[in-house]
Amino acid sequence: MIHADTAAHIYLVCGATDMRKGYDGLAGVVMSEVKGDPLSGHLFVFCNRTRTRIKVLAWDGSGMWVCAKRLDTGSFRWPQDPEAARHVSSAELAMLLEGLDWHQTTSRSWFRR
Repeated sequence: MIHADTAAHIYLVCGATDMRKGYDGLAGVVMSEVKGDPLSGHLFVFCNRTRTRIKVLAWDGSGMWVCAKRLDTGSFRWPQDPEAARHVSSAELAMLLEGLDWHQTTSRSWFRR
């Protein structure tokens, strides 16, 4: 099981990704577009063009995980930034996966980054 709170970093790979990609295809996207290491222990989160599917790629030390979620209705709030990847917290990832608009939330003044 993947625990987002124990991952070193969580990256949303901005833009659209072909969801037909598997382990090696997503790892290739991480290396070529994000310039990251898929074996680093970080979580890399991908979304399709219609924002109805999400895949998470993670390395746990002994193997690669790919987890997926498909929505029946609605869409995920996904960044369309020109940058390759955006760093997010585990709380922001949880809100994204729960269907909350995490762009409209604000951190309290005591919140640490």
